[in-house]
Parts: sequence; C-alpha cells; structure tokens
Amino acid sequence: MAINWFKYSAPSTFYGLAGKMVPWFSWSAAIFFVAGLYLGFFVAPTDVQQGEAYRIMFIHVPASILSMFIYLVMAGYAALGLIFNTRLSSMMASALAPTGALLAFLSLWTGALWGKPMWGSWWVWDARLTSELILLFLYIGFIALHASIEDPRRADRASALLAIIGSVNVPIIYFSVQWWNTLHQGATIKFTGTSMHEVMQQGLLAMLLAVWLYAIAMTLIRVRSIILERESKTQWVAELIEVKR
Repeated sequence: MAINWFKYSAPSTFYGLAGKMVPWFSWSAAIFFVAGLYLGFFVAPTDVQQGEAYRIMFIHVPASILSMFIYLVMAGYAALGLIFNTRLSSMMASALAPTGALLAFLSLWTGALWGKPMWGSWWVWDARLTSELILLFLYIGFIALHASIEDPRRADRASALLAIIGSVNVPIIYFSVQWWNTLHQGATIKFTGTSMHEVMQQGLLAMLLAVWLYAIAMTLIRVRSIILERESKTQWVAELIEVKR
C-alpha cells in the first residue's frame, strides 16, 4: 500500500510520526557515538606529526561539517515556509537552529583546543575560523530575531530572510582554505586519495554519522514541542492532553 507522505506535512500528523522516530534516531546516535569515540580515542594510532592532540578531530570535524549542513537545511526549510507559507517548514527551521548553534560552538571550542598545541594560539583571525564564528552569530541572530517578535508568522518570515541571506556564508567557510592562504588545514574527509589511516577514517565516519543522527533526534524532539506550543488552541492538541491525563 502506497504511503501518502503529503499528509505528514500537517503538524498534527507529523507530531505522531516524529514521536515514533525519536527513539530510533536517539539509540542509533548513542551506538555510533560509543563506536566512534572508542575507535578514535582507543584504537586509532597516534599521528606521526600531531601526536595525541589530533584526536580532537573526532569531535571537531563532525561538529564543523554538521554545523554547516544544518544551516543549509534550516535555510531550506525557512525558504519553503516563506515561499509556500507552510507552517511545518517554519517550525522545522526553528527546531534546527539550536542544534546548529551548539555544533558551531563545539566546532570553535574544539578548534581552539586543537589549535593551541598546533599553532601555539587559542585563536587566530584565520579565514575559516572567522567565517565559522560568523556562522555561530547567524544561528544566534536567527534564534534571537524569532524570539523577539511575538507574532509567530511574522517571526517566521523575518528569521527566514536572515537564514536565506546568511546561507551565503556556508560556501565561504567550505572554500576558505582554497580561496585564501590560511593556517587551517585542508579537507579532512576526502572521497579519493586520502592518506588517513583506515581506523581513523572509520572512527571519523562513525562520529559523523552519530552527530547527524543526534541532530535529527534533537530536531524531532524540539519540533514536537514547537508544534504543541503553536497548535495549543486546536482541538487535536486538547484531545491529546486529555488522553495523557
């Protein structure tokens, strides 16, 4: 039997679907976190040039990649909500922002921990570091702007414009090491020609998948809360609360 996926574009039906998916993504994320951290911190060999300090990579790289990817997804949902006036799209954009901000912060923090022994400094105004910092500010700006406007629909439209304009920063982050002479190293994950040890690759990919699954789980949990808040005056929410009582 074919599934009518369009029906899940309504907040009332997506709420139930999200609730069913949360445990699957949460447990999967936990499993991959354990596997990735074990491979990265206990199995992977010591790097010849960077010593043990390189192990921060197993947290820094996934956080950096997902902070950029989540922003693009957030901007995409915001654009859909702005263009087609779809409520769930705007709710998803709002749900993604805190997780993206957290990962951008983790990227900067772990980058500082990695940069101190490598560069001799916690922070340099490097092109990639600076553009990643701007990404964090864009996330915070999106959240703050949305919270500052009482009318949810107006807040959705205003924050969507900021998200769409800010998406220009993502390719700047990604290509900064190619466009400018920076201290930051090039791409860690490569599809071909990588010299990284096999166990390092496995640990890094496991952590990347873990962070991705975690981001989905947290977004689903958060969007369920947003749906209940936005739909609090509807009959289906009233019936849901009555059933839980």
